[in-house]
Amino acid sequence: MAQLEHFRLKVFRTVAEHLNFRKAAEHLFLSQPAVSLQIKALENDLGVRLFDRTAGRISLTRQGSILLGYANKVATLLSEAEQGLGDGEGEVSGDFFLGVSTTIAHYVFPRLLGAFISEHPRVQFSLHSGNTSEVVQLLLNGKVSVGLIEGPARDRSVRVEPFTEDELVLITPRGFKPDRLSRPQLLESTLLMREQGSGSRRVVEKALEKAGIGLKSFKRVMDLDSTEAIKSTVEAGLGVGFVSRWAISSWAIYRPRRHKDLRVACSRH
Repeated sequence: MAQLEHFRLKVFRTVAEHLNFRKAAEHLFLSQPAVSLQIKALENDLGVRLFDRTAGRISLTRQGSILLGYANKVATLLSEAEQGLGDGEGEVSGDFFLGVSTTIAHYVFPRLLGAFISEHPRVQFSLHSGNTSEVVQLLLNGKVSVGLIEGPARDRSVRVEPFTEDELVLITPRGFKPDRLSRPQLLESTLLMREQGSGSRRVVEKALEKAGIGLKSFKRVMDLDSTEAIKSTVEAGLGVGFVSRWAISSWAIYRPRRHKDLRVACSRH
């Protein structure tokens, strides 16, 4: 079934949510210029300016805020209509708002998505990605229906269920020799960590604590905002870091016997 919502309104809602044209384009699987053209066309159709663009930042105008309220109501009603129209056909349809933490979004979710779409072609995904804390917050705010996260939700309002298992491995620059890595050698390295709020970071911190190693034991700890940033920094010879086994191929790796569950998170409300 074709989507009932006007495409330009959907683009407008996505830009208004992110207040960032690049992020909106990624979410919609469009180019940034295409998103800008859709917003410009909508502004021309309505004869009003919907966004203020100053100093590299955007914000909703008064008219934009008014339109957003109505656009959200329209999207909800049309989603209910699509669901109702599909109920009698024995086939799942409608919008599915999903939150996915960064590592899963990059390395696991694309494989899951292909299988799901082939089985449920009439489901329209709206994907939000961020670290574990951000996905949990989206869930609590009602922005997503389900979240896929890498670490503990750390909120009693959220129910979690493991759906698969991942392994964190230590990747190193080429100068390291896998059969000679010692504790002092590790501690003399710069440890590259995901940012605060990342599920992967929590798993690494807990594993190091269990081994009697605090972050202050390392020569230096550097926080990075993605697994790809950790991989690139390791490749440049600037440190070592723990990453998902899904994210590596031909790397020098150390496989500690530590695993983490990838979890499905759902609001209890």
